[in-house]
Amino acid sequence: MVRFPDAGVRRLAGAWALAWWLACTAPSTAATWVTTSQYDDARTGADTSETVLTPRNVNVRQFGHRFRIRVDGDVYAQPLYLPRLRLEGGAARNVLFIATERGSVYACDADSATVSPLWHASFVDPDAHVTAVPSRDLHCPFITPEVGITSTPVIDRAARTLYVLVRTREPGPDGAARYVQRLHALDLGRGTERPGSPVEIRASVSGTGEGSASHVIAFDPLRENPRASLLLIHGHVVLTWASSCDVGPYHGWIMFYDARTLTQEGVVNTTPDAGQGGIWQSDTGPAADESGRVFAITGNGRFDGADGGHDFGNSVLAVVADRGGLGIADSFTPFDQRDLDAGDGDLGSGGPVLVRDRDGHRRLVFAGKAGKLYVLDAHDLGGFHRSADTGAVQTFAESDGEYGAPAAWNGHLYVQGSGVPLRDFTLARGRLSATPAAQSREPMPNPGATPTVSANGTRDGIVWTVQSKPFGGDDRPAILHAYDAADVARELYTSEQDPARDRAGTALRFNIPTVADGKVYVGTRGGVDVYGLRKGTPG
Repeated sequence: MVRFPDAGVRRLAGAWALAWWLACTAPSTAATWVTTSQYDDARTGADTSETVLTPRNVNVRQFGHRFRIRVDGDVYAQPLYLPRLRLEGGAARNVLFIATERGSVYACDADSATVSPLWHASFVDPDAHVTAVPSRDLHCPFITPEVGITSTPVIDRAARTLYVLVRTREPGPDGAARYVQRLHALDLGRGTERPGSPVEIRASVSGTGEGSASHVIAFDPLRENPRASLLLIHGHVVLTWASSCDVGPYHGWIMFYDARTLTQEGVVNTTPDAGQGGIWQSDTGPAADESGRVFAITGNGRFDGADGGHDFGNSVLAVVADRGGLGIADSFTPFDQRDLDAGDGDLGSGGPVLVRDRDGHRRLVFAGKAGKLYVLDAHDLGGFHRSADTGAVQTFAESDGEYGAPAAWNGHLYVQGSGVPLRDFTLARGRLSATPAAQSREPMPNPGATPTVSANGTRDGIVWTVQSKPFGGDDRPAILHAYDAADVARELYTSEQDPARDRAGTALRFNIPTVADGKVYVGTRGGVDVYGLRKGTPG
């Protein structure tokens, strides 16, 4: 259902399409559009249109907590942002889109702490016993008390549509609980369903792996947990799945849907003759290049792809769509994949980033739970070699473990691994510097973070991270950190320098900060904390 907060907003419904068209075509001074996780399909994590926040004014005197947007559930998904949406009377607002574990999407004024959202789409109905999935049903305490929307949605600006994957528990025909996952396509202006939306996620592949029946593996909406962000590429909405706390049977799944019709176009199961191989990437997204190749990284599971099999645990996959459906066009698997599998060393705990250096080399960079950083040739991932990673361009130990993805900006790669300082590696001639060009003075505890970089083109760079809840740790506040991108040893600000004024809400895990047009948005328990320049500070 969609809830409009008051009659004034309801009166806007008939004019939303025209209003949004005007917003998309009218001149705008705001240049930041955050339509997908980590800013772009390459997952660089870089906002290069930030003209307000600089290393000179981000400090505890001039910068701090501005307000909090309260919503009905926890916010794991990265907030998305669209500037200058024209509303009634020609007014324009910057709009923040927030997805929650209660199964809601909110469109909120990004610049004020107004109580009423612009619109609120809820996909649960407690009166009809339709709820988000209780965590007890999943036998997993990682996301509690409910699981509704975890993966970051994606926005198609041209089609004025937001795509979101929602999990629900609802009564089945026999009265027993039924678990459902649906892909929704929402009108950006109103939050209502587009024609043909939603579609229930259903899939099956041939295989003899875990959970198979008559040599067929069916998608299990209870066991399969979507954490990696959605991707929109060349008219395809790309969805991926892993597990909740490794409760099986489960597999890694990749599915493509037609963005216009929501017709399922193809399915890849990463371990059809085994099990596991989930794609979770600590809530970051699969990456894609200009040709439409999609890069995803799997976790623990059997690998036999080098011997003619179909199982790709602990591997990097390049998936392509063609008239025949989906196929694995290329792959990389570390030589020690068996050791990774035996030691719970998920390669896919980290997410991929596509970078291009000044010499034109296109590289895929990531790190996994073992803490090793990999640099691959994006045009030839390198396959599998039994004695060493000779197919990789470069590998080296980087941290105690990676739970997220690096950020890339201006020839630099910023990596915040677990238990180590934030590190800045330079990229030249297709390779990273063997040692960091700079690093922060203090390490970040488990699980590290996925950085965001804000900059005005190639200057005034700031690296932002959110210190979140450690594995098995007690509840504590999230901590926003800001570092000078020119020298990350110089920490500009933390939200704990003045906790009475700036302390954030309760930390979750793997949250990625969104920086847009002078503000920083941090998802926390039950809301989004908003940071920016204090009143009276020159912009």
